[in-house]
Amino acid sequence: MSAREYEAMFLLDNQAATADFDATAGQVDAILEKHGAEIVVSIAHQYRTYRDYMMEQWAENDGPLGPSVHGGAIPANLGGKAAEPIFRAQGMDEALGTFGSIYADAIGAKDVVIFATQVEGFQLAADANEKAAELLGLNVVGRIDAPALQPSYRAEAQKIADLDPDAVLVQAGSVESATLIKAAAEAGLSLNWIGETGWSEAEFIGSLGADPIATQQGIGFATFSPRTDNPAWDFYQPLWDGQTDCASGLSECPPYGAANQYAFSTYDLMIQTALAVEAAGSYKASEWAPAMFEVGDAPGEVCYTYPECLALIREGKDIDYEGVTGPGTYSEGGVNAVTPAYIGFNTDGSFGEPVLLDAQKGLDILDVIKTEAECDPAAPPNECQW
Repeated sequence: MSAREYEAMFLLDNQAATADFDATAGQVDAILEKHGAEIVVSIAHQYRTYRDYMMEQWAENDGPLGPSVHGGAIPANLGGKAAEPIFRAQGMDEALGTFGSIYADAIGAKDVVIFATQVEGFQLAADANEKAAELLGLNVVGRIDAPALQPSYRAEAQKIADLDPDAVLVQAGSVESATLIKAAAEAGLSLNWIGETGWSEAEFIGSLGADPIATQQGIGFATFSPRTDNPAWDFYQPLWDGQTDCASGLSECPPYGAANQYAFSTYDLMIQTALAVEAAGSYKASEWAPAMFEVGDAPGEVCYTYPECLALIREGKDIDYEGVTGPGTYSEGGVNAVTPAYIGFNTDGSFGEPVLLDAQKGLDILDVIKTEAECDPAAPPNECQW
């Protein structure tokens, strides 16, 4: 069996044990009961509404495991422990907000407006936009908070016009963001629009269309970039390029590397999750959570794919997984390291090349502005407020 066939088998064999949701408190119990899930993927924005319930689940059942593609709205000091086994693949929402402000500063913007819909993760990222902008010396001339899913954002576009900024920092869903930009373009505005990672999804450019892009000074989003110089990339890129049905409404998949952060971050997260299960020999959170650190950190033999790393573990060797996001290193709170970047859209709607941002500047700013939960007691299981 080839390495790629082996990897495909692994993913298919584990689908039955995995549930993927961003649920409200009333849905969580039903989801776990229905699926009997040993792994729950992407605890995210609504986590505060069901954290107490999950604390009970983890305390009583030593599971489920909680690898999360999203979860950036959860404070960085929560997770990463057996009693709260959440490991996040994409950094913090506050970090993405910080990256947006860093890019605005890098292009010479002086006056900025912040637009956000009233969704917890977007509000958190917008707060970070605002705090980071002030630390960078940018002048925040206005902040506009609006309900999500409005059919029109013409009134908000007019407010932006009246404030006359150099750039607009946007924290909103793909459709809402596109609706706002189209309204602004129809009103004759030409600005730099700096959004969030969700703009990489097909529905953003599908809703916006290519025509408004040429009328604006720039449209793009703060994000993180893959590492393209290691064997993990060499292994995975052909898998991506070989797809024919990656997104509804597209005749072909977008080129891997410019965007598709959710694809490569999900890939790395689930590979590392499986390797940690193998190393621990268990789906118990008390054994898996420590293994998530062990299989991604030095010391250990560096490896790049699931079959390669799996073979080393079964030979009794310690491993250090390196993936398409880079090192499999997590903070004490279970947040993965990422490479900050900005990706702009070309006038035909395609992705431009990533512009790498100052990672150290991002970390320095985030250390000042980050939100931490206040917990009693300090270690879980506990009650936390944020």
